[in-house]
Amino acid sequence: MSTRPARLREKAQVLDEPGLDRALTRIAHEILERNGGAKELTFVGLRTRGVTLAQRLCAKIVAIDGARPPVGTLDITLYRDDLSTLDSKPVVHETKIGAPIAGQNVVMVDDVLYTGRTTRAAMDALFREGRPKRLQLCVLIDRGHRELPIEASFIGRVVQTTDNQIIEVKLREIDDAEKVLLMEKQ
Repeated sequence: MSTRPARLREKAQVLDEPGLDRALTRIAHEILERNGGAKELTFVGLRTRGVTLAQRLCAKIVAIDGARPPVGTLDITLYRDDLSTLDSKPVVHETKIGAPIAGQNVVMVDDVLYTGRTTRAAMDALFREGRPKRLQLCVLIDRGHRELPIEASFIGRVVQTTDNQIIEVKLREIDDAEKVLLMEKQ
């Protein structure tokens, strides 16, 4: 008996291009306020869309504050708690933090916060790189349904979803589109 992947249909557009830009601008201001500026600040983006979002946040911070914090890339593939259920040969991408994180205020960036398991895996991977002064989670969308006691410090938008729905983040650099969609499984 084979199982076919669920088909998805668009239920609503959560953010359009201007809305996404406004959310990132607001988050950049919040990050600067909460961290007393960009000094001792490092961004670490989770592959794939978290990296792009971290780069965009860094560009906004440069425009606001003038300082350019380092932006790193984190691959969590080997730290996932569901690794045994994935492909027998998972593709592991490079983790490149680019600067020491010890003593830094690290902002870990992801596109969607759901159960919290990705964030837990990311924390395990990040702490192998060093011990930050403070670790803060930044997500574009928080959709609820936490399975672990994890919450984001910076949130673009909270979207209540059902288990039958997913959030799709589309970014120009990756998807050639700029929007956030609420999709429903059929």
